Amino acid sequence: MRIPEFKLERYFAKWEFQAPYLLCSSDIEGWRMSDLLALADADARERWERLSLGYTESTGLPVLREELAGLYPGVDAGQVLTFAGAQDAIFVLLNVLLGPGDHAVVTWPGYQSLYEVARATGAEVSLLRLREDEGWRLDLAAVERMLRPDTKVVVVNFPHNPTGALPDAETWRGLFALAEARGVYVLSDEVYRYLEYDARDTLPSAVEVSARGVSVGVMSKAFGLAGLRVGWLASRDAGLLARCAAFKDYTSLCNAAPSEVLALVALRARERVLARSRALLADNLARMDDFFARRREHFSWVRPKAGSVAFPRLLSGESVEKFCQALVAQEGVLLLPGAVYDFPGNHFRLGLGRMNLPEALARLERFCDTFFQR
Repeated sequence: MRIPEFKLERYFAKWEFQAPYLLCSSDIEGWRMSDLLALADADARERWERLSLGYTESTGLPVLREELAGLYPGVDAGQVLTFAGAQDAIFVLLNVLLGPGDHAVVTWPGYQSLYEVARATGAEVSLLRLREDEGWRLDLAAVERMLRPDTKVVVVNFPHNPTGALPDAETWRGLFALAEARGVYVLSDEVYRYLEYDARDTLPSAVEVSARGVSVGVMSKAFGLAGLRVGWLASRDAGLLARCAAFKDYTSLCNAAPSEVLALVALRARERVLARSRALLADNLARMDDFFARRREHFSWVRPKAGSVAFPRLLSGESVEKFCQALVAQEGVLLLPGAVYDFPGNHFRLGLGRMNLPEALARLERFCDTFFQR
């Protein structure tokens, strides 16, 4: 397999542990171990205290799979398979679904592995461009035009990274109607699910809507537990999950035992865990709304509908790459230029999930005061 360099991850490899203010992170502020363990019920606490650091079941801790299945009405534990993060799940699923002679449709801009892993299998990929002037909406007519006899999968990511877009319920169900009519799978990257700003906008997961739907989840984003590296697939297609389980023997094989128990703790206390995430996002989003309202001449701001990221655009004649380089050099504040998505225009990814956003925003304000006076 030959696969291009992962531009976003290489960018973070350079800056993530050097820049003090990550104003572009896609995850929610991580939980401290002691605070998370304080949420454990008696069973989870006992599991933690008597935990043995040996190999774990390759399909995932059974009780953890039961909790994950509980996120999806009508789904049982046998329809969930755990992985070492969502990246592992995506890599395995796309390699199982695709190969030379196959075709995939993938929303763009987007997380690079969603399309580059597909290409690396030998499949042909068509990028479905989301457009700022359309509010980053999902265009079903455009999806339908891209579908071909050899299309095996449509890959979507909602709530969307990096734009924060979210389809309405009618569009969402229309997507699965198209897929079912053509016998196409829908790989739905749902790692930002539960971070909808209005609960009424929450979409049913792909695995709930259709037997052709495969839902990808992770503890990293909405739950603020990126360090656990626990992700999963949920599907009603038993044959597909069995093939993924067999392929996984060549990747992560199994999850880390401590991570499984800590994920169990968080899932059993998920209302409290998610309430923390949503409160942090609400506060930070209000700050960014105010910032962009006062900086209309400098930035284009399509307000996200869900998730922990947004994709504003720099209106200055200066390139966003130079803007980001100068910002991190002068103020220690990191933004992610749209070039890491190979996306045209002067967009940059903004992260909304960190507790030090107020300090980072103050530094960005100070930087803008001088940058735009040049």
